[in-house]
Amino acid sequence: MAATDIARQAGEGCRTVPLAGHVGFDSLPDQLVNQSISQGFCFNILCVGETGLGKSTLMDTLFNTKFEGEPATHTQPGVQLQSNTYDLQESNVGLKLTIVSTVGFGDQINKEDSYKPIVEFIDAQFEAYLQEELKIRRLLHNYHDSRIHACLYFIAPTGHSLKSLDLVTMKKLDSKVNIIPIIAKSDAISKSELTKFKIKITSELVSNGVQIYQFPTDDELVAEINGTMNAHLPFAVIGSTEELKIGNKMVKARQYPWGTVQVENEAHCDFVKLREMLIRVNMEDLREQTHSRHYELYRRCKLEEMGFKDTDPDSKPFSLQETYEAKRNEFLGELQKKEEEMRQMFVQRVKEKEAELKEAEKELHEKFDRLKKLHQDEKKKLEDKKKSLDDEVSAFKQRKTAAELLQSQGSQAGGSQTLKRDKEKKKQDALSRLTWYFKWKCLVLT
Repeated sequence: MAATDIARQAGEGCRTVPLAGHVGFDSLPDQLVNQSISQGFCFNILCVGETGLGKSTLMDTLFNTKFEGEPATHTQPGVQLQSNTYDLQESNVGLKLTIVSTVGFGDQINKEDSYKPIVEFIDAQFEAYLQEELKIRRLLHNYHDSRIHACLYFIAPTGHSLKSLDLVTMKKLDSKVNIIPIIAKSDAISKSELTKFKIKITSELVSNGVQIYQFPTDDELVAEINGTMNAHLPFAVIGSTEELKIGNKMVKARQYPWGTVQVENEAHCDFVKLREMLIRVNMEDLREQTHSRHYELYRRCKLEEMGFKDTDPDSKPFSLQETYEAKRNEFLGELQKKEEEMRQMFVQRVKEKEAELKEAEKELHEKFDRLKKLHQDEKKKLEDKKKSLDDEVSAFKQRKTAAELLQSQGSQAGGSQTLKRDKEKKKQDALSRLTWYFKWKCLVLT
């Protein structure tokens, strides 16, 4: 019977069997759609370009709304990334849109490191997602994915060639994000100049090895339109939220003294092509490329830095448990080695400190002995001076006694009253001088 025929897949033990009736798993696509609609979608756009190229205006035009934001100035000291998240609703589909702008990009005199804040921001979003993946209790279904899905790189409409800043920045970003180059304010140059400018940009990107995002052509449903749109890159766009009446309908346009440029007129610019490719056809592919290509590259490099590998040196499968144990043992060995080094260093420093303290103690003892000897010498000198002064005081007292004796004898012999007063005065003066001399000597000795 045909129902018993079994088809086997080559190299696999999988059998294909027919069904006798309806089972119901053909509703899985509908279930997936319903689940996706209930959860909503997220899409993150990075706008890179110099100040004044109309990045905010183009975002307002793309999503047909007015996002909040203030115009950036040309006075920023460095490049700053400003992120804003909005909840959008169209029919029954919700979209959490995040727009990241590079404020101050290209405004500095030294533009050598202008790309670094952008690369660091993209890596930071990858790192945040990786850390969430590595948690024991993961909540990825509720996690707000902030990884950049598309990078719109705004090129100034010079009509000549790409600036070195543009080439360097796109080269640094092409392995981390899906780059879609666009020529901003394309109405500033003529149509012939614009065609030559596109060819020049494409040639410079190829010659410098810059990999921009190519719309996928492996899906038959979109292969033709995507292949056609790849030939139109980079898109020359114009943005405007102002509506003007042209004919019998209101359209988004820019009014000039010489005429009107319609944003959604494909003969005037590539805005419609950009909107179709970015939002209506390839938004999910941009999300998928971000996860399967750019994030996987970051994740693989990060895990390899941490020591995790798929195979051992013999090309045999290497389990996560074995890798963890090996890294743990390696870490413990390094920790013990560092502990031993620190212990040896501590012992060495203690010995050096003890030697320094002993040397300082020896110097203090020597200084104390010198001061003690000096003190004894000074004390001996003072004692000698005191003895000399005592001898002088004794001699003074003897002379005083002799003077008093002579005075009493002179008064008995008689004499005039005037002579007596003179002698008395001289005696008092001599006594006063001796007294002051004695006080001065005592003061010197003390």
